Amino acid sequence: MRVHNVTGPIAGHAEGPVWAAAWGGLRWVDAAAGDLLTLRDDGVVRQHVDDEFVAFVRPRRTGGFVAAGARTLYLADEADGETRAVARLGDDPGVRMNDGCCDPDGRLLAGSMAYDSAAGRGSLRRIDADLSISTVLPEVTVSNGIGFTSEGSQAYYADTATGRVDVFDVSDGELVGRRPLVTIPSEIGAPDGLCIDHDGNVWVALWGGSAVQAYDASGALIERIELPVPQVSACTFGGTGLGTLFITTSAQGLDPDHGTEAGSLFAVDLGVRGLPTLPFAG
Repeated sequence: MRVHNVTGPIAGHAEGPVWAAAWGGLRWVDAAAGDLLTLRDDGVVRQHVDDEFVAFVRPRRTGGFVAAGARTLYLADEADGETRAVARLGDDPGVRMNDGCCDPDGRLLAGSMAYDSAAGRGSLRRIDADLSISTVLPEVTVSNGIGFTSEGSQAYYADTATGRVDVFDVSDGELVGRRPLVTIPSEIGAPDGLCIDHDGNVWVALWGGSAVQAYDASGALIERIELPVPQVSACTFGGTGLGTLFITTSAQGLDPDHGTEAGSLFAVDLGVRGLPTLPFAG
């Protein structure tokens, strides 16, 4: 298994990779720069969002995209279109959005955290197509990766501070029956972004752990992909047949002379098929 560096270290804090045909392939964020990055045949294209932070981006059913800034939700009507602010996601300057996804009904699930990672100051919120907002999980510390299985009956979720990946059942569109899937020892990293493959296995980026690890539905470790950087932030399946795992990494907080490829986008072909990205209905 060969991990390939796709871009070199072009981002300070690369996060939230997502594959969508609507914008021609892979898009992710350089979060603290407020930029969306799109991988093209001739290189990486940057689009700035006028915000102090951009947490993640997802396609819309009607075209364009939705992006979560620090505390503001943005919509664009075209794949590379200009963004416009449409909703406030919070008013506390010490809290920002962090990671999210869409559920099978097209609702956006958006998590948050305190800039200083203070316990219980974040939450997981749901934004419906009409832009109404409700709280799914209060008092989260570092709301991170979330994703749904192919049939939509379960969801996996990581609050990084717990050191766990949890699993929910999905009942009438609601997340219920939360329980631990796996606890990750702190000495091998902390669970960050995640994605789910076609067989229901969950692939978890390990912040501080230089790796992505995959677990089956019982919580058993089935795969480990090692990377040459310490801070592995998120992963997603894309490419032909959704058979390539794309992995973002971060140089956030590292010494200027860290001497690694942190901030690069990596890719590895696994012979495993991912799931299509669920778009936002709004």
